[in-house]
Amino acid sequence: MSAKLKQLSELSKRGPHRVMEGDLGYTGLPGKVYAPAEGRDLPGVAFGHDWRREIGAYEETLRHLASWGFVVAAPNTETDLTPDHRGFAADLETSMQILAGVRIGNGNITVSPKKLGVAGHGMGGGAAVLAAVDNPKAKAVAALYPANVAPSAVEAARHIVLPAMVVGPGEDSDSLFNPGNPAKLAYNWAGEVVYRAVKKGEQKGFSEDGLGWRLTGLGSSDKKNQATTRALLTGYLLHQLAEEKKYAAFSDPEAAGKNVQSLVGDNLAKAAGLARNNTAFSLF
Repeated sequence: MSAKLKQLSELSKRGPHRVMEGDLGYTGLPGKVYAPAEGRDLPGVAFGHDWRREIGAYEETLRHLASWGFVVAAPNTETDLTPDHRGFAADLETSMQILAGVRIGNGNITVSPKKLGVAGHGMGGGAAVLAAVDNPKAKAVAALYPANVAPSAVEAARHIVLPAMVVGPGEDSDSLFNPGNPAKLAYNWAGEVVYRAVKKGEQKGFSEDGLGWRLTGLGSSDKKNQATTRALLTGYLLHQLAEEKKYAAFSDPEAAGKNVQSLVGDNLAKAAGLARNNTAFSLF
């Protein structure tokens, strides 16, 4: 019997910690840091934004993670029309270095170098995968509706043995607003991976887009999508980085919950659009 993601509702709400906001720019990298008001040896996460978004489109998500005990560094780089994906991955790598090496606040907030992860949405999800390649600092990866990047995150996934969570659209989602192939990324992952498909989930709905983006049809700021996806991200990182065993179901490949389906094996391959021959699934 599959595990249940019983804490989805709990984790979709703000956590117990008061949140502080800081400027990542003092380190030379434009961006922001969100952290609990205090804590030692906390888990840290570098978070990447989607194409043409800035970190302001993720403020609630970043504050949400901080309220659950994470220190989050979000670089505000590569926001123009033609971003350098490899460069953005390097900025996420730098963000992890900063988290592990800098005292935050008045020195009463520190991050454990053994509890670092990298995550992102859309383009940032693809860049997070690139940042994880041969990266001894990262302990886990979370790619939320990852988009296509260059070099290919799907190909990079073949060489990453870190545990990962990939979130993608449900069967009822509009494929037009889900560029990339999250399921194929998960299918190619060399290490332990969980793939979560969110009901009516779409890439454009996760960022907290303003009215301008919504009027153009390029954004939607779907509150239900955000709440569900934040809960999945929070639970996964609490288990993987903070090592809180009560959230172990969020690392279970077959666990499911309200509005969340998990795909493995043949079902994951089918979602990835991989052709099947008589003996095996072809990756091409």
